[in-house]
This record gives sequence, structure tokens and C-alpha cells, in this order.
Amino acid sequence: MTQQVEPDAIPAEATADTAPGESPRAPKGVVHADGFGAAFCAAMAALCAEAVIAGTIGVLVMLSREHDGLPDGVLVIAGLVLGVALLTVLAGGFVTAVAVMPAVALARLMPRRMRRSERRRWTLAAVPLVAGAAVVVFGGVMALGSLAPAPPLAYLLAWGTLTAALLPAALIADIAGRRVRQGRATRLAPRVARDGALVWVIVAALGAGAYGTGLAEVYEPPRLGAADLAGTWTDGHGGTVRLTSDGAATAAGYDNFVWDGTGKDKPTDCDGSGTWKPVREGGAVNGVALRIASCELSRNLSVSGTRKEPRIFHEIGKPGSGKRYVLTKVVEK
Repeated sequence: MTQQVEPDAIPAEATADTAPGESPRAPKGVVHADGFGAAFCAAMAALCAEAVIAGTIGVLVMLSREHDGLPDGVLVIAGLVLGVALLTVLAGGFVTAVAVMPAVALARLMPRRMRRSERRRWTLAAVPLVAGAAVVVFGGVMALGSLAPAPPLAYLLAWGTLTAALLPAALIADIAGRRVRQGRATRLAPRVARDGALVWVIVAALGAGAYGTGLAEVYEPPRLGAADLAGTWTDGHGGTVRLTSDGAATAAGYDNFVWDGTGKDKPTDCDGSGTWKPVREGGAVNGVALRIASCELSRNLSVSGTRKEPRIFHEIGKPGSGKRYVLTKVVEK
């Protein structure tokens, strides 16, 4: 006996996809992805936006502080911008992979183990844990490399900073992944990038307005004359050099950094008399040429600080290391 099947019992989608002469197949259930890709892209976009905004704020603040000057030339600036952009993307992907996504995975795992529903508070709890683990691992590696651990406060500050940086990205990644799993996926990464660009424009505009209206001023080294350089300069650790108006120099305990052949500069005390003269560039004094023959000391020191608190310095260690030997002028009362 043949069983009759009502036409309405077969879904329209099944009959539409069935070739002539074939029996209709059962409709397949809708299976959603776990949302890993969407979460990763959204988190990476958030971290890149955070880095660009924080970097812009840092540059705006740095302009008003003492610095070595800005790069010159269109090609140099363009290359620097491209290099920073590439580094930002690579760093954003790395941090997303090793910190944000593990935090998101932990936030999904904890409620499952406790048989509770997924909530945003699980992400808020997971991020500090992952940040703490990252500080322990990287802090331990750095301590082994330097053979000396950092102060406990440094680890605490690193944990707090990393937590604050990862939290927005982790929350955005959780939202992106949840939407995919619920079948209402939206392209969240472009929206994050758009909103981040909008915030960057606002920050840049506020900074430009502050410098343009005079609320903030770009730092410039003090304009000193030869008479301003004459006097006693100290390194704050017992080393001094006295410069007289007739070009004579007297050093006492002055740190003379000598290359030791192992990649480091080791200081030796320099005591003796010599000469000095101002170093000019474009008619302006921007440094001091110091010569002490008894110590085989020959240094050109640059001017920094402010007119009220001038300083002279020279670099020590490898070029570009940022390490300086700094002397501050003693105010004679």
C-alpha cells in the first residue's frame, strides 16, 4: 500500500533544490560558526585604534616636553609613518593572538564549567587573569635576562596598564563572536576602525588647537650665550666642571666615559684643567666643546633644559641608546 504524502509536508526549499527524478532531501539545520574570525578581527581593530590614539596623545605631550627634535624631510616622515603603521598592525595581531583571544576563550569556558549562562562579567573577570599571567611570563623572562627582577610596583603597574589596554578589545571581541554564534553577524571590525578613526581626528584636532592658540607650546632648547655657559656645572653625584669666561675649564670628579671594548662605557673620574668654547650652529649657541688634556677628555656637550634651569649633556653608550651624562648649572647665590 502506497502512503500518500501531502504536498505541504515537503518544504519549498527542499523541492526547489531537488533535481528532476530525485526524491527531496531533508532540510539541513542551520549551523553557525564559533565567531573566532570575527572576534579576532574586531579585537585587532580595537587594539590598533587604541595604539594610534595613545600614540597621538603621547606625541602631543612630547612636543611640549624636552626632546631631541622632530624628523625632517617628507620622505623621512612618510617612511616613519609607514613603519609605525606596519609595526602597529603586527603588534596588534600578536597581542590579539596571545592575550585577547585567550581571555575571550577563558570567558566562554568558565561559565560552561560552572553551568551558568555566558555574561559579559565573565570577560571582565578573565582579562585581569590573562594580563596577570602575561606579566608573570614576560616579567620572568626579562628578569632572567637581566639577572635582576624589577620592583614589585613595576609589575603591578604593568598588570594594571595591560588590563586596561586589553579590556576594550576583549569586550568587543566577545560581542563580535556572540553575534556570529547567534546568527546575527555584523561586520564589527570596520565599525570599530571607523569609530577609532573618528576619535583620532577629534584628539588630533584638539591637540592642534591647543598648540595653535598658544595654550601649549612646542619645546625649544634655551637660547644661551657664552656668558650664560660660564659657571659651575654639576652631575648631581659629586662631579663638577667649572667654566670661566676666559675659556678655562676645571674638572673635579667629572665622569669620563671610556669605551672598555666590551660594548659598554665605564666612567672614570676626571680631575684637571683644560679649555672650553661654545659650539655655534646658525649663529646660535647649541653646545659646549670641552677639552681636558690630563684625562684625555674631549667632548661636545649639547644644551637642553630651560633658560631658568639649563643643562648640558652628551650621550653615553651605543649611539641612539638614549643614555646621557647630564650636568645642571649651579645657581650661585
